[in-house]
Amino acid sequence: MTNRERFIRTLKCEPIGGQVPTFELVFFLTMEAFGRVHFSQRIFSQWDQMSRREQVLHIKDQADLYIQTAKRYGHSAIFVQPNEMPSAEKTQWLCEEIREQSGDEYFLMVHGDPTWAIPDGDTMVDFSLRMFQEPEKLNEESQRRMDACLELAAQLDQKGHLLDGFGLCSDYCFNTNPFYAPEQFEELVVPYLKGVIDGYHDLGYYVIKHTDGNILPIVKQMAACGPDAIHSIDPQGGVSIPKVRELIGENICLIGNVNCALLQTGTDEECDADILRSLREGMATGRGYIFATSNCAYTGMPLERYERMIELWRQHGHYA
Repeated sequence: MTNRERFIRTLKCEPIGGQVPTFELVFFLTMEAFGRVHFSQRIFSQWDQMSRREQVLHIKDQADLYIQTAKRYGHSAIFVQPNEMPSAEKTQWLCEEIREQSGDEYFLMVHGDPTWAIPDGDTMVDFSLRMFQEPEKLNEESQRRMDACLELAAQLDQKGHLLDGFGLCSDYCFNTNPFYAPEQFEELVVPYLKGVIDGYHDLGYYVIKHTDGNILPIVKQMAACGPDAIHSIDPQGGVSIPKVRELIGENICLIGNVNCALLQTGTDEECDADILRSLREGMATGRGYIFATSNCAYTGMPLERYERMIELWRQHGHYA
């Protein structure tokens, strides 16, 4: 099987045998690993002023760096971030280039989450007031956002179904608890989370729902919306794979659970123990687990710690 095929079977919670799949939502450590600036730190504000040749070279370089990262670290999937190029045409162009360079080896996904994430500090008070004073207007906005996401997905689908799925990356939770009370989550998030997941499924796409933090009070509601997988099962939020399995069962894939904070600041012994714990708990059912950090490989994480994590995955991440 290709990496893509193994990833899809894992999302479907089918037994695969052999190596557990792995990927990262984002791998920011490209300067240390490859001597190349990560896409998020590149400036594309003058994209429309570039010559066609310059644009082509940028796309080829982005695609190559995605593929080199996946090859070096054994990733089965690539989360494609067009970087200030949100249109269907430009997303398609980047995905086409990745496919041109790597064939169908990797599962490709892009962001597509219309639901309300935790507001930032500048807007939190205003948003909190709106939740109580005008929830119907928030829901009208959510509907428009959902419709726009599904329209983009339909446009991409008409251009050849280059993508395999969508990553829904709106964060709902702090480490201590969700931003939303369960009843608010049910009113303001669930209809649009379920709606966009159903819409993506109708088009033949898989869906991975990301949120870190303490998801336990709302994880049943999230699971009822029907995602193929939940990411990132965050131990910093007190979330464990066995507890999530207890709450939602064994038919939704779980992704993540290696403690990012320990990778950054823990001892070597603490890191190794946590990596092996995550593998042991994730592999316990024999299916439906994708190995990853509890967030992403972010700027400031020591590269050698991430590479140690991958080394232990290669040694111990095999189903019997």
